[in-house]
Amino acid sequence: MLKDTLIAASHAGAEQILRFFNQAFTVSNKEGVNNLVTEADHASEKAIIGVIHKNFPDHQILGEESGAIAKNSPFKWIIDPIDGTVNFAHGIPLNCVSIAIEENGVIIMGAVYNPHINEFFFAEKGKGAFLNDKPIHVSDQKELIKACLVTGFPYTYINMDNGPLEIFEKFIRKGVPVRRLGSAAIDLCWVAAGRFDGFYEHKLEAWDSAAGYLLVEEAGGKVTDQLGNPFSVYQPKLLATNGHIHEDMVAVINNKKDL
Repeated sequence: MLKDTLIAASHAGAEQILRFFNQAFTVSNKEGVNNLVTEADHASEKAIIGVIHKNFPDHQILGEESGAIAKNSPFKWIIDPIDGTVNFAHGIPLNCVSIAIEENGVIIMGAVYNPHINEFFFAEKGKGAFLNDKPIHVSDQKELIKACLVTGFPYTYINMDNGPLEIFEKFIRKGVPVRRLGSAAIDLCWVAAGRFDGFYEHKLEAWDSAAGYLLVEEAGGKVTDQLGNPFSVYQPKLLATNGHIHEDMVAVINNKKDL
């Protein structure tokens, strides 16, 4: 029932994405330049929550737009109704619905659906990761210098030592390709599918990373914070890799070694 509801909720949100895509809709701004929220974000989240509440009215909700809906339940649904809203607002078909289910603090199930290219990623803890019902696995690239990486930059830039631009520079000055797609959920799924070898970002929220985090782990990869410590979706810094290049990435990011 949990899986069926997760799939139905993902499709309900995706229907709203497609209904509004490349149409006229209202756009407003949250904290930070170009941190957009659209009419479609709200419609998608409403549709998703409607499906969840129909089947599990006592479950907790944490949504990017609606915030926390507290209930006395061990289950929490973590929802990003449109991950990649700036892409969506500009008619770029790299955006998705991302939903994870947490039980007693552990992410047990996740789905990420990009309806524009019909890619539905799903993972269940201990049961593997899938793209359109076919098993997926991380890449086998073992050399960081030969890796293809992906990252993102925060809307409110973090003025800090060894910040996003500084780390980006370390890789690109050595010729390592680093892409920037504009959707952390898709970035994580593409690591899980072996398209990217690693992904790092400095400022993510739980709804950005919860589903994709599980997908990477279930596809055989590794996810930690940027220091290599155990990852929590409730802290902002993330490093996700195929596992083979993970320790080298931790070392390069933290100035412990050069490429």
